[in-house]
Amino acid sequence: MNDAPHPALLPTGMRDLLPPEAESEAGVVARLMATLAAHGYERVKPPLVEFEETLFSGAGAAMATATFRTMDPGSQRMIGVRADMTPQIARIAATRLGNAARPLRLSYSGQVLRVKGSEIRPERQIGQVGAELIGGSGPPADVEAIAVAGEGLAALGVLHLSVDVTLPTLVPAVADAYGISGERAAALRAALDHKDAAAVAATAGAAGELLGRLLAAAGPAKTALAALDRLDLPPRARAERVRLGAVLDGLEDAAPDLKVTVDPVENRGFEYHTGISFTFFAGGAAACGSSGELGRGGRYQAGDPAAPEPATGFTLYTDTILRTLPDAPPLRRLLLPLGAARGRAAALRDKGWITVAALEPAADWRAEARRLGCTHILDEGEPRALG
Repeated sequence: MNDAPHPALLPTGMRDLLPPEAESEAGVVARLMATLAAHGYERVKPPLVEFEETLFSGAGAAMATATFRTMDPGSQRMIGVRADMTPQIARIAATRLGNAARPLRLSYSGQVLRVKGSEIRPERQIGQVGAELIGGSGPPADVEAIAVAGEGLAALGVLHLSVDVTLPTLVPAVADAYGISGERAAALRAALDHKDAAAVAATAGAAGELLGRLLAAAGPAKTALAALDRLDLPPRARAERVRLGAVLDGLEDAAPDLKVTVDPVENRGFEYHTGISFTFFAGGAAACGSSGELGRGGRYQAGDPAAPEPATGFTLYTDTILRTLPDAPPLRRLLLPLGAARGRAAALRDKGWITVAALEPAADWRAEARRLGCTHILDEGEPRALG
C-alpha cells in the first residue's frame, strides 16, 4: 500500500493560489501599500521567524497558542513562525527605530502561519497588509487608523464598506466598579460574547441592568452614542465613552462616506487591545461574521511592557478582501506569432498589453491564441480581437 500523499494534497488550512487569483492578490497588496505610503507610512519587512521570547513579548503574548514553534539548529533556542505581524512591528519600533521621531508610522505586508484555523476562518496561512501608528495617544490617532484603512479598502472597490467600532476596556471598567472578578468575570465575558442577555442578567448581579443596556446599545454610531449617554456609567467607563465620541466626530470629517456602527461590549479578537478598536466588513453589516471580516485593528501598548508606548494600527486580510471584490475584467493577452517584431511587441507592452510569445510554428494562430488563453492576436502589426 502506498501511503504517499498525492502531490497536490496540502495540509489542512493551506492552499495554492493559481492564476488569476495570485496576480489579483499581488495587485491588492500593491494598491493598499500605495495608499499607506501616501499617508506617510514607511514600509518595514520583519523576518518570518523570531526567537519566541521576543515574538511573545508585550502584545505578542496573545498569539502564543496560535504559533508554530521549533528548535533553531543554529542557536539551539526555540523560535516561532509569526502568527501575526503587529508584535513584530512593535518590536522594530522599540529597538531598531527606538530613536526615530514619534509618532512613528510603519506599514507592512506578508504571510502569517497559525497552528489551526477556526470553523469560520479555516485558513492557517493568511496574507496580511497593515499599518501601525506608534506614539500617538489621542483620538486623532484612532481616527487616522480607521480612516486610512477605510480609504485603502474603498480604493480597491470594496462595496458597502462598513466599520464596527468597539471598546474592549468598557466592560472591564464596569466589572471593576461593581466588584466582578475571577470566574464570575469570565462567565460574564462569555455571556456578553454570545449576546446572551439572560445569562448577563443572571451573572452580573447589581450591574445586570447596566450591562444589559450596554448590550442593547449596539447599532449605528449616532444611535449607540445616544443610548450610551442615557446610562449612568462608572467614571472610567464614562471616560471611554467620551473618547469614543471624539473619535466618531473625527470620522465624520475624515471619512464622511464610511458607514460606522458601534458595539460597546464586543471583545472577541481584541483581548490585548487597550482602547478604541474596530473591524471592517463588506456588505454593510457586522452580522456577516468573522468570515466577512476584511480586517481589524485598534489601540494597544507597544514596546517594553515596563515602559510601553501608546499605539494603534490595523491589519487587513487579503484572502477575505479578494472574495469581496467585484470580478476583474479579463486581461488583454496578446499572442505574438513566431517571428513577430520585437520592437512592436515592446511598444504594445508599454501601452499595457500582456504579450505571450509563440515558441513554435502553428497552423492556425487564432486557435493557438485561444489555447494559450489569449484574447487577441498580433496580425500585421496590430492587435486583433479573437471574437
